Amino acid sequence: MKFSRTYGLQEIADILNVSFVGDANFPVLGLNEIHVVQPGDIVFVDHPKYYDKALESAATVVLINKKVDCPEGKALLISEDPFSDFNRLTEHFRPFRAASESVSDSASIGQGTIIQPNVFIGNHVHIGENCLIHPNVTIYDNCIIGNNVIIHAGTVLGSDGFYFQKRAHGFDKLNSVGRVVIEDHVEIGAACTIDKGVTGDTTIGWGTKIDNQVQIAHDTLIGKKCLIASQVGIAGCNVIEDEVTIWGQVGIKSGLTLAKGSEVYAQSGVGMNLEAGKAYFGSPAIEARDKFKEMALIRSLPKVIEKIKK
Repeated sequence: MKFSRTYGLQEIADILNVSFVGDANFPVLGLNEIHVVQPGDIVFVDHPKYYDKALESAATVVLINKKVDCPEGKALLISEDPFSDFNRLTEHFRPFRAASESVSDSASIGQGTIIQPNVFIGNHVHIGENCLIHPNVTIYDNCIIGNNVIIHAGTVLGSDGFYFQKRAHGFDKLNSVGRVVIEDHVEIGAACTIDKGVTGDTTIGWGTKIDNQVQIAHDTLIGKKCLIASQVGIAGCNVIEDEVTIWGQVGIKSGLTLAKGSEVYAQSGVGMNLEAGKAYFGSPAIEARDKFKEMALIRSLPKVIEKIKK
């Protein structure tokens, strides 16, 4: 998430009432999670296991719970609870604003777009030209929808990411203040849910087609001309490259890359990166041809055992 202007390090420290290491005027441009940070961003870290990853990331400001050596060209914000202070920053820069009408005055809707009854469109939503939004679709704040997009009934765009930290008293939620971005010529089926990014974008690429009852989690990037069948569940922070096909009831764990043109057969569980142009099957998913050989061998076991007995 980028700020509306450049802030100095001192200004950010004052918002949080924390100390800092670095020039008081060190430029701060936004805040992001570790996997999408850019120079000028704040990233938070609250466990020694991940200190190096945060300090060596592209982020130039690290919100951290211990004073450590500051890498050259970077700055630190020293916090007792970086998780909570990161939430304080998101609440400060992008506070929740309650809706007062079903279509916000701040939303923009392009020429030729049809909005069916009972659609909710939140603050600062942009919908392009010649779209068709069917009844009971919910589009949260800040979503971006391109041209010639079809969204079927009951779908929700922009719900919060499923991101919690376990505490002694239960679970604390990390605020989601990112967006959902739907590019041109996308079709999304009925009763789908696409979560916004925690601080960045969840993106559905040009020409991708999504069946009914699909869940796509926060910060996942889906490329161009993908096909995703019904009841697929895609966890957060995945990269699904162009022309990937995912058949029904597939589950995909977080943080993976499904390379261009790969295909996942129905009811598979994907727990590793997939190579370009290959087909996968099973749970855990492996190359389909290897899985089919394995299944054939298993089917032949009763005959082999019978021969051994004889």
